Amino acid sequence: MDTLIMVGQLLLGLSILVGLHELGHLLTAKLFGMRVEKFSIGFPPKIAGFQWGETEYSIGAIPLGGFVKISGMVDESMDTDQLSAEPQPWEFRSKPAWQRLIVMLGGIIVNVITGIVIFVFLVYNNGETYFSRDQVVENGIVAYEYGESIGLQTGDKILEVNGEPYESINELSSGSVLLSENGFYTVERNGEQLKVEIPRGFINTFDSEEAFDKFISIRFPFDVLDVAPDGAAKASGIDPGDKILAVNGQEIYFFDELQTALNEVKNQEAELVVSSKGKLDTLAVAVSAEGTIGIAANPLIDPVQRKFGFTQAISKGTERAFGVVIINAKALGKMFTGEVSAKNVSGPIGMAKIYGDSWDWGKFWSITGLISMILAFMNLLPIPALDGGHVVFLLYEMISGRAPSDKFLENAQKVGMVILLALMVFAIGNDILKLITGG
Repeated sequence: MDTLIMVGQLLLGLSILVGLHELGHLLTAKLFGMRVEKFSIGFPPKIAGFQWGETEYSIGAIPLGGFVKISGMVDESMDTDQLSAEPQPWEFRSKPAWQRLIVMLGGIIVNVITGIVIFVFLVYNNGETYFSRDQVVENGIVAYEYGESIGLQTGDKILEVNGEPYESINELSSGSVLLSENGFYTVERNGEQLKVEIPRGFINTFDSEEAFDKFISIRFPFDVLDVAPDGAAKASGIDPGDKILAVNGQEIYFFDELQTALNEVKNQEAELVVSSKGKLDTLAVAVSAEGTIGIAANPLIDPVQRKFGFTQAISKGTERAFGVVIINAKALGKMFTGEVSAKNVSGPIGMAKIYGDSWDWGKFWSITGLISMILAFMNLLPIPALDGGHVVFLLYEMISGRAPSDKFLENAQKVGMVILLALMVFAIGNDILKLITGG
């Protein structure tokens, strides 16, 4: 069932985005009087379809893409028979270069608009929830495996990133920070300020959602939210609302301090000082082999919650949408220098895992908006067979006044298809390797 949910979300997200992308090409083509022969979500063989006017609308069995076939255009169908005849007024090749350019940009523009609209409504509907810089400075951080690997320590108070103040703890592990040149955190530790550098290629560590849980989190004071009915805490008389003040004489204030103290006495009995309804009690509590006593913690700091008006949401949502493009452009550039590993390239399996095995509409639309912006960016790359490749040839024609020959465009299309197939094989290979290795 978990796999079906992941696949279902991926197919729905891709169908929406591919359908809108191809609709952008179709509408702009028809706007300029071009004949659109086919509109397909998914690649052949055809599952279902219908004819409306001059265009056949269909759904293909291979759901990882789609296409629009415009008369008189060298495209991925490689159907060049009609190109031997004289150009007809309704054909792509007979239209001015600027019109053809708009048609090729139509899908990209629609994906950008889609991404912006999704992010705007997410911001407007959900606002923002985060722990602020002030809260981080007041309480400090818990440094986990990946945080400790670069020199961060539990209790550090992160003051700045790259010499600049930040707003949210989420920014500390954002793509823009992890991809920055010579990045560093300014940290206050034991009353002194020091610099903790972000190593080159550190972003490769964050190859899954679970990896972020191994970096840092905010420290928080706590009381007992709940107790397991059959746990050691319940048996010892600990109740919801109680505060644990010490373990074996070691003072406890933050929850991570309790976890550390209990890990030191696994499979032993610990002496806990507990404040319950204004009274102090000393209780003997059995600690499990996992270093737990059967309680759930209630953080005593509240995250910041911000709501945005619609005008503010437009600005914030647009900023987030283009932030995705900027981060991916940086990552692609650093991939060529070797700083970002090509193993981070994911195919459909990786994309399905990002959606996750539970259906959360907020997360679904957030990921779909992100993919829409990435799809727009990737399609703009100057690779033949992608929209960006066609754009390059059209710009050449507009600047030089000479159109590339149909034979050149046909061969370029073939090269582009080989490149795209190679990239798809590589991405799927990465997905399979991660499944095998558990990455």
